[in-house]
Amino acid sequence: MSAGEFLADVQWLQSQLPTARHVLNGCSDRYRFTVGLAACIVAGKVTLLPPTQAPQLLRRLQQLAPDVVYLSDDPDRVVALPRVDYPRQPAPPLGWQVPTIDSAQLIAWVFTSGSTGEPVPHRKTFGALMECLRCEHERLQLPAGCSLVATVPPQHMYGLETSVALALAAGHRVCAAHPFYPSDVIAALASVPRPRLLVSTPIHLRALAELTGPLPEVDLVLSATAPLAQQLAARIEQRFATRLVEIFGSTETGTIASRRPTAGPQWRLWPQVRAEVHGAHSWISGGHVGERVRLNDVLQLLGPDSFLLHGRAADLVNIAGKRSSLAFLSHHLNAIPGVLDGAFFHPARHIDTDLDAGADRGGAAARVAACVVAPSLTAAQVLGELRQRIDPVFLPRPLLFVSELPRTSTGKLPQSALQELLAAHGS
Repeated sequence: MSAGEFLADVQWLQSQLPTARHVLNGCSDRYRFTVGLAACIVAGKVTLLPPTQAPQLLRRLQQLAPDVVYLSDDPDRVVALPRVDYPRQPAPPLGWQVPTIDSAQLIAWVFTSGSTGEPVPHRKTFGALMECLRCEHERLQLPAGCSLVATVPPQHMYGLETSVALALAAGHRVCAAHPFYPSDVIAALASVPRPRLLVSTPIHLRALAELTGPLPEVDLVLSATAPLAQQLAARIEQRFATRLVEIFGSTETGTIASRRPTAGPQWRLWPQVRAEVHGAHSWISGGHVGERVRLNDVLQLLGPDSFLLHGRAADLVNIAGKRSSLAFLSHHLNAIPGVLDGAFFHPARHIDTDLDAGADRGGAAARVAACVVAPSLTAAQVLGELRQRIDPVFLPRPLLFVSELPRTSTGKLPQSALQELLAAHGS
């Protein structure tokens, strides 16, 4: 599809939209999603992008925006909202007319993932989104006209930025597919011209790293949503003959920093973006972020534009006077040969047992639990490996063996899903 055809589709869809100001863009085809987003921007409407379309969350959306309508490209999709279907007939021809958008225009409410609580909405303006992605384009040193292939949905902040808005901000190509399985990802990459950029997550990259045989050449791989092990980054760079870059940000701030894991652990901020640390709290301001925003993550500043990331504040663990983080512990769990996936988490207090006697109740956690996917290992083997890697006070109690972890489409693990998994297995 050319840019001219895209603009014609935008104008055509805009004419089909109802008068409602708020639109939930549920299109699974990434091109149609992009058309829907742009049509709402041109029409002065606000796109709602919740992390899921669960009935309970849709009811909350109706409280936030009573006039919300659902834009769908799937006629079989049933939702409890007024809906408008993506036009099936082709758009009439349209001359080359590029719309002018006010940089201060509110274009979307983007919601947090809900991995640590209830999803929270955040305002996004057109100018801030475009400035963020132009900074990212320059920092990543992307060649012109990259084909963007993404394993993450466009409704997620990471997917919205890197698989849709990056194309609009810097003239790249959007790949309409949403590949999930490794073979689908390889097929999608092979179907688009170079230069190719793969937007993915650690859980998808791990599956890709296990493939055998030749792989399509990729000019850059992006990873986000969860910490990426250095050895996995090196494996991906070797297998795809490419470089891999991690990007860091939040729903509140958008993308603000990047690093190449194989080159070192430090992160570099986008130009004009500044970080501050006051006590246990980290703050971001400047550039596309604007006013100061408090992060849920713990930063250690190394200089005016660089820092180390120590995980989320809620992930800090203090047991018997010793400190760690869930991200650090999960990293070592996943580094064990034979572990396919795994995660440490805080068990709910009501599941605590007498095993906690003598634990440090004044800290952030009395103990930690873990779920692991390791069909070829026993609990004794996993715990034995962990004893070689972490302090014994952080050994998981309990350690649950499961067939798969309840990850979202972006690879995140909601705490509520882990608690339900723990409750289902018993304490």
